[in-house]
Amino acid sequence: MTWMASIRIALRALRVNKLRSTLTMLGIIIGVAAVITMIAIGSGAQARVEEQIQGLGTNLIMLLPGSVTSGGVRMGAGSRSTLAEEDAYAIQREIAEVQAAAPQLRGAGQVVAASNNWSTVFYGVTPEYFEVRNWVIASGKGFEPTDLTGAGKVALLGETVVRNLFGDGDPIGQVIRIRKVPFTVIGTLERKGQSLMGQDQDDVILMPISTARNRVLGEAHAKQRSVGAIFVKVRDGADMTAAENQIRSLLRQRHRLQQGQDDDFTLRNLAEVLAAREESSRIMALLLAAVASVSLLVGGIGIMNIMLVSVTERTREIGLRMAVGARARDILSQFLVEAVTLALIGGLLGILLGIAGSVAIAYVAQWRVELRPDAVLLAVGFAAAIGVFFGFYPARKASRLLPIEALRYE
Repeated sequence: MTWMASIRIALRALRVNKLRSTLTMLGIIIGVAAVITMIAIGSGAQARVEEQIQGLGTNLIMLLPGSVTSGGVRMGAGSRSTLAEEDAYAIQREIAEVQAAAPQLRGAGQVVAASNNWSTVFYGVTPEYFEVRNWVIASGKGFEPTDLTGAGKVALLGETVVRNLFGDGDPIGQVIRIRKVPFTVIGTLERKGQSLMGQDQDDVILMPISTARNRVLGEAHAKQRSVGAIFVKVRDGADMTAAENQIRSLLRQRHRLQQGQDDDFTLRNLAEVLAAREESSRIMALLLAAVASVSLLVGGIGIMNIMLVSVTERTREIGLRMAVGARARDILSQFLVEAVTLALIGGLLGILLGIAGSVAIAYVAQWRVELRPDAVLLAVGFAAAIGVFFGFYPARKASRLLPIEALRYE
């Protein structure tokens, strides 16, 4: 008997008991849908973390000023101005593993454009900041060398600031006022989305660091040439730990710290933090898929149960087929095809349900999901494997029946 004939017989047998076949497939349908949906949710979480890694910058080390102690109380990182702009230039110049180092000054205030205003943060930066943070200029241009040397009153706006100050209008060439200082908008920044802490990275204005220091933030910063943070990008393939150690050693030397003294700065390897978060997202995706796979196993047990019932009900039919020349392998293939057909039909319906469920979750819960073709193929392949695995025993039992005993079965 050919495989096509076996499939036709299997479909005819399934149509005879439509309700029973549907209930049997239900376990596979739910299982496949659950696997696809859970993998889509887990993949969406992983993709979101990868976006955050790209948005923050790869191979990134962040330096923050140290703490000040008053009356025996340590005030925490950043409470003392211990990092200077020259520290960033020295790190980039003297450490081979470093690709770029970018100092940063931070401020906040009300920004006014014509009749609109918006409260946001602004950063004084150097051109290296765009390379270190993987930040692309969406329109307009970046800072010119004269903007840095002459403290030019120019600014680049993030997407959120553009939307709140100008709506759908073109901000390039427009004048805004930051702490009553007029700035000309020379460019806009590509969207970055939320940070790891859930903050809107596009709610920002960038200006030359010399402008922020001399024209906006006040005399204290201008005299000290201090900075609020230094972002360091390590070259691809370089040893992050070695780079950390060299940066720490160089800064201790520049700050004249004696052996045994605590660092007057804080060094954070953001790549390790992001890698740990990415690994946790991957484990979560695998865990969700493993939990969902349990329902597939339950569906497989249902297939085995119904096939055993089918063998019992059709014992005389099996005996008749053997009496007219059907071989044991024909009976085996017939029931095996029925089991696999049940699983595959359930798998295909489960794909549709899984896709619909993923889209519904993305829409209702505003949760990012990512449908993956390999997850669909895995779920269907798993369903077919379950059909073979759980259908083999009933099929083998049917093929080993003796024709005379099968014909006498009541």
